[in-house]
Amino acid sequence: METSELLVEVRDLSTRFSSGGREVRAVEGVNLRIAQGQSVGIVGESGSGKTVTARSIMRLIESPGEIVGGEIRFRGCDLLKASESEMCHIRGKEIAMIFQDPVASLNPMSPVGKQMIEGPRWHLNLSKARARERAVQFLGDAQVPFPQDIMRAYPHQLSGGMCQRASIAMALSCEPALIIGDECTSALDATIQVQVLSLLREVRQRFGTAILLISHDLAVVARVCEYVVVMYAGQVVEEGLTSVVLTTPKHPYTQGLIGCIPKIEHRGRLPAAIEGEPPRADRPNSGCAFAPRCPKAMAACTQEPPPWREVAAGHFTRCVLTA
Repeated sequence: METSELLVEVRDLSTRFSSGGREVRAVEGVNLRIAQGQSVGIVGESGSGKTVTARSIMRLIESPGEIVGGEIRFRGCDLLKASESEMCHIRGKEIAMIFQDPVASLNPMSPVGKQMIEGPRWHLNLSKARARERAVQFLGDAQVPFPQDIMRAYPHQLSGGMCQRASIAMALSCEPALIIGDECTSALDATIQVQVLSLLREVRQRFGTAILLISHDLAVVARVCEYVVVMYAGQVVEEGLTSVVLTTPKHPYTQGLIGCIPKIEHRGRLPAAIEGEPPRADRPNSGCAFAPRCPKAMAACTQEPPPWREVAAGHFTRCVLTA
């Protein structure tokens, strides 16, 4: 990937939360690169640092949380050095976010249309009438039927799938370079989920928008993303092309996640589960964080952090077994 093609480059990002004298290392030394128009997925169990990474990119970490180290470069500029005023112009216009609960992410006291025109009026300096026309256009692009009626509706009058389409239309309304979807299909039923994922693929193809999709569901990422990053205990443990990582996973944790997926040939049997619990983020581990749960763990796994290695062209992992 050429540097000129890079849209986002995260370097050694560390985000921590302090409470009651304890320090929780939610994200530790994360590196992430997203090219223009690329679709990247971040997967892992709950608490692995996926959402904190996404919110760190948006600079939406609130007290007692703090980004304590690293760089977040967007179009070459470090967002961690940007003022809050500058970030207000970037959020929505350059980077937009679709949240997990489509109903809760919308203001229940305001019609959908009123919420949709705020971004274009603020960021693009459009008149109310022109912003409204634009909102109707993007609702149509998001496959929302009868967009004029939806503009007048309140969020509680719409289904979850319709609210999520409206959220996607809202994210698109200023034509951002990057859309971050934070578990944006997990609250939807299977049929609507497929429709929303198809819409995200179409958005990328039509507008050239880069997508960062946060999910615990490998099947969801496989549908949309060409590149996948696997996180565990606040660290990236494996990454590469989605087709490569999901068919030839090298890290035992990635192998465990894939083993948890039900398969038709295993009918009548429960899927394999990863034994144990994720480590506490307020108790740093001197070795591999996954070692206590890993069926392949050796003495070396508990002595020092595992190396980050390229095991094949463009396929990286953090495990002593690849040394």
